[in-house]
Amino acid sequence: MGEIKVGTASWTDRTLLDSGWYPAGADTPEKRLSYYARQFPLVEVDATYYSPPAERTARLWAERTPAGFTFNVKAFSLLTGHPTRVSALYKDLRPETDKRNVYPDDLPAQAYEEVWTRFLSALDPLVEAGKLGALLFQFPPWFTIKRANKQYLLEVQRRCAPLRPVVEFRHASWFDGDNAEETLGFLREHELPFVCVDMPQGHRSSIPPVLAATADLAVVRFHGHSDKWTSKDIHEKFGYDYSERELRDWAPKLRELAGRAERTHVLMNNCYQDYAQRNATTLAGLLDA
Repeated sequence: MGEIKVGTASWTDRTLLDSGWYPAGADTPEKRLSYYARQFPLVEVDATYYSPPAERTARLWAERTPAGFTFNVKAFSLLTGHPTRVSALYKDLRPETDKRNVYPDDLPAQAYEEVWTRFLSALDPLVEAGKLGALLFQFPPWFTIKRANKQYLLEVQRRCAPLRPVVEFRHASWFDGDNAEETLGFLREHELPFVCVDMPQGHRSSIPPVLAATADLAVVRFHGHSDKWTSKDIHEKFGYDYSERELRDWAPKLRELAGRAERTHVLMNNCYQDYAQRNATTLAGLLDA
């Protein structure tokens, strides 16, 4: 069985800070990250989806965590085709527009290329420290299974090399009927890691809980089963506390997945209060048992 690392998709969520999970002495960003890194070997950086990171920030992350700690970094929204706030773009690359949000086609080609270059180069301190695990490309609900989108997956892989992009879908078409075999076959052919998900079903954005290793790295993200999945309130959407029985049922499945990959990353994305941290601790204990 390959190595399994368990962590959460945030360590700075406001409701987490208010929950009491951090001890009173962990009262600065440095102390909180240091404390988190003593509890878990892995974390996902969510903030980089909303605003591209600064190299100085990445260097601080590397300095404040022990050897062997791993950061998975979520790709900036513009790079996955999501609407992106103009104010989130680098100042010198912002287009002259009255729009609040922009898409890749709203930028000159040279500016779009520069966003890619700056986003990836800002992560150099994590790469140099051996602490960058993967780049999470979570695609929007309108990113359907079609040739152009498959080609974009290969473009992402080419742009990121030698870094590791991992792919999470949010449209049911990728797993409708025979498409499931086609999707996984395509990812295996190109050694692109598939992000397995546990999430509410019955929505256009729903992906079934398929556990598949399509490369040497496997990733599983737990989004919970909130009955308010369509809410625009992120805490309503992800505010789900897994029961021990649910996590106990997942443990053997995750071990089996880890038997088909060299490394497996398991991330709790039910980020509300300390749900993700408590659930990750429980799941890590079950996997160690």
